[in-house]
Amino acid sequence: MNGDDSGNRSLDEIWASDDPIFDRKELLDVDHVPDEDRIIGRQEEIENVASSIHPAIQGQPPRNTVIYGKTGTGKSLVAKHVTRSAQRYAKEQGTEMGRAYIDCTQSTTETRVVVNLARTLNDPEKTDISVPVTGLSTDVYYHRLWEILDELYNVVIIILDEIDKLQNNEILMQLSRAGESEKVSSCKVGIIAISNKITFKETLDERVLSSLQDREFIFPPYDATQLMAIMENRIDAFKEGILSDDVIPLSAAFAAQEHGDARKALDILRNAGELAKDSDEEVVTEQHVRSAREKADIDRFSKLLEGQPTQVKATIFALATISANRDDDEFATREIYDVYMQVTDILDMDTLSQRRMSDKLNEQVFLDILGSTDRVGRGRGRGVTNFYYLLEEPEVVRTVIFQDSRFMELEDYSFQ
Repeated sequence: MNGDDSGNRSLDEIWASDDPIFDRKELLDVDHVPDEDRIIGRQEEIENVASSIHPAIQGQPPRNTVIYGKTGTGKSLVAKHVTRSAQRYAKEQGTEMGRAYIDCTQSTTETRVVVNLARTLNDPEKTDISVPVTGLSTDVYYHRLWEILDELYNVVIIILDEIDKLQNNEILMQLSRAGESEKVSSCKVGIIAISNKITFKETLDERVLSSLQDREFIFPPYDATQLMAIMENRIDAFKEGILSDDVIPLSAAFAAQEHGDARKALDILRNAGELAKDSDEEVVTEQHVRSAREKADIDRFSKLLEGQPTQVKATIFALATISANRDDDEFATREIYDVYMQVTDILDMDTLSQRRMSDKLNEQVFLDILGSTDRVGRGRGRGVTNFYYLLEEPEVVRTVIFQDSRFMELEDYSFQ
């Protein structure tokens, strides 16, 4: 055996040990829906969404609802909280209400959404309907979904989160017209669509807009005071007295800089606790928060890039490299392409044409990994030029891409 293991703990000791930092860590999880008294600064939004779906309590058609707001403004939290509460109250009224939540960043196609809806809402012991993950046509999946709804429910509320990530909007047409087109005979269907983009409805055609007939609500960013209250209300996620006095104010200040992102605030707080735990320290301090902020940025961007092909990473790396070396905020396609060609040459990769590389950039803009603007040229060369910019710090982007071993040899390379 190599090394000295005398200081190591056995698995039995690890399983039996108490967590020295966290008491109820789930309170800091992004997907956790807390009790209403822990939901801060969103009472008006809760009431608005509740008023839209209120008819569903009695089995009547709810209003379709579109919720806008930046990341971390409580859109998903409020939608989940209100629909869960409505479902409990409906049951007391004798109404069979179903609810389903779909993350459209994971289910990006019409077929995947229909499959997940049918599987979520189905009770095969009652319906005798099977919904395989694959193998059926979209039409057949729809047919089974309609059968499930009519057999099990008086009304169903469907939450489509980050709906702007769908490849097309046919699912909105089908769901919003399910009753009118007699796809369902007794079940009423309501939609809560959530988008980070205020321009989302501009992508819908007139047929969808006509059938949707929705109410719209905009969730504003949290301010620093609200962010502090959100974290104070979840302080029992930690052992008593484990946080130094400056941890929550600093976490709130960092999140307030990120357009009032409560999700970011809780990520920082959780990561700070984990860093303290990993280093066997007894108190979570300001330094843990500063380190946690960087870790939260890296974790978030890693998730965005997860599964992206090498060509996309090469394109984003080229933009990050220019951004790190120049004071400008945004860069033209040609400038990015010059560095991209160096990257592909060093890594012995195929080099895409400038147009195809530009397509890759535009895909990342759609996914909110990059931003872009258009400029109209002057003089003889008039025309529209696309400019791209990072939505994250260049060093965070480069750090994440360097996690892919194929890019490690670029770490010390000086680009021209």
